[in-house]
Amino acid sequence: MDTPNPLTDEELSEIEDLAGAATPGPWHVRQLDDDFAMSLVAISTVPDTGTGERWPDFDHRQIVAATLVQQPRYVDVADERWDENAHFIANARQDIPRLIAEIRRLRRILDAKDQEPEEN
Repeated sequence: MDTPNPLTDEELSEIEDLAGAATPGPWHVRQLDDDFAMSLVAISTVPDTGTGERWPDFDHRQIVAATLVQQPRYVDVADERWDENAHFIANARQDIPRLIAEIRRLRRILDAKDQEPEEN
């Protein structure tokens, strides 16, 4: 894997804007089920209850994304990493803003060190 070019401040701001425009978090992975979605793996604004609710017992407006919808089979990644992808997406909602804040914090530290006079 090639080493990417460092993020510019503009690129970092663009990522921050994308995160800020997304549905507020936290996001959660939910395992849902119904005659249409069949074993739906979803990213939701509410936590999973562990009961595998069937529609209409879950509110579709709480679903941000899905990584598996089997009937008809129209959301189904070939490597079958539905749960792993769902956890990545759900965690990205809070992790990306934290990573941006950490990058900015570290850049401030480096900038401050660059401003210090050199000792002889």
